Amino acid sequence: MSTTFDVSNAEQRAAAITAAKETLGEKRCIVLPTDTVYGIGADAFSPQGVAMLMASKGRSRNMPPPVLIAQVATMDGLARDIPDEARKLAEAFWPGALTLILQAQPSLTWDLGETRGTVALRVPNDDTALELLGATGPLAVSSANRTGQPAATTVDEAIAQLGESVDVYLDGGARGSSDGGATLPSTIVDATGETLRVVRAGAIDIGELRVVVPNIADVEPQAPSQDA
Repeated sequence: MSTTFDVSNAEQRAAAITAAKETLGEKRCIVLPTDTVYGIGADAFSPQGVAMLMASKGRSRNMPPPVLIAQVATMDGLARDIPDEARKLAEAFWPGALTLILQAQPSLTWDLGETRGTVALRVPNDDTALELLGATGPLAVSSANRTGQPAATTVDEAIAQLGESVDVYLDGGARGSSDGGATLPSTIVDATGETLRVVRAGAIDIGELRVVVPNIADVEPQAPSQDA
């Protein structure tokens, strides 16, 4: 049976982090708040946990989940040949709603799906997520919804879609913009080619990115994805 913890309550928060860490260590899934939407998470180094994440969402291996990390310094342990421009973006926008696609370290023993040798990394700007990541290490995290359905902006929405496929739910309150508008996903930048390019528009717009990296290529307008 799934358990929900109110992480706005200090007493429950400590118990929540402990329960979430134990669940992840048992190769099972949790739901956690991020600075964009709620995410379903698994130990990034547990193929069984990642497979359960994908099954819970009804998602194929062709759409590997991003990996959330607690700090910029972790990037070098997971990625190689990181362009200086990507480092500048990480320093400017992490923690925050920016996901960087990088070349993965070939020695890593994980299976995130059909990544073609890449990894998508992000440091979320959420206290609960960062505390959990500090306790667990990198987590594979995708938006807490069934594939093709709206992303969950409350823990109740996540429960309605994922139910008992998730063992622990961390309730951090509603996610959303300050003006009550729709929550935008993270902006995704592909840093594996000669020129950095935006492959998904999101919460950080191209103008902000170009202040840091003037020659970054924009993406064609499209419907936003639901990943965290």
